Amino acid sequence: MSFSLQSTTLLASGVLRLGPLRLSAYGFFAAIGLLAALALSQRTAPLAGLRPQSLGDAGVFTATAAFIFSRVLLIVRDPHAFATIPLRILTLPSFTYLGMALTAVATLVYLLRRKLPLLRVLDAWSPCAAVLAAALSLGHFAEGTDTGTSTSLPWGVPSPDPGLGRVHPVQLYAFAAALAIAAILFHQLRQQPRAGLVTALALIAGGILALLLAMFTQPTQPLATGWLEPGQWIAITTVLTGALLLTLPPQERA
Repeated sequence: MSFSLQSTTLLASGVLRLGPLRLSAYGFFAAIGLLAALALSQRTAPLAGLRPQSLGDAGVFTATAAFIFSRVLLIVRDPHAFATIPLRILTLPSFTYLGMALTAVATLVYLLRRKLPLLRVLDAWSPCAAVLAAALSLGHFAEGTDTGTSTSLPWGVPSPDPGLGRVHPVQLYAFAAALAIAAILFHQLRQQPRAGLVTALALIAGGILALLLAMFTQPTQPLATGWLEPGQWIAITTVLTGALLLTLPPQERA
């Protein structure tokens, strides 16, 4: 089935209309990003000394685990709403910090059971994760979420909140930066570095980027009294973890 350009519309509610179909804009870009990340992993796998099939299977497992955990947490959070409108609840975009943690644990168990070298897998996944992050940033832009702070700069965009006027297109900043990071990580991976180096660079770059973008993003908890938001604490932890990885002794390719 094909659609003309005239039949493709992005509605103000963050829904992408493709002819008679209506899809979540964020979900659409997330799906495109996931497919692109999985495709790229087939190129990064041999660069990290892994079989493309093994890395592809691990990627599919991780994506499936993330989807299942996010849906289960949605159901647990509001079982009454799920019993009332199950299809609507299952299509809501929701991937919380708890869902991320559960997905990480499940993926670690999977990698250990398959005897895949953890650092090499993370190295191969690092450029792919940056590509996925870029696609998710476009999804946030299309959906009108994670909006920026007010600005008078000429490239400001109208805010979904009329009271803010024009705001930084922070999602587009994130998109461009994530693509740049993906290109740098892929280049580093081609140099056949020691295990963990590309992962360390990805964590440091990603954490610093998150901290910088937070300066131009509307706070998720405007009335919070803490110095930093949870996402900023995670970004700092990510940078420190990457710095710690840089201190690990070199490992032989598995």
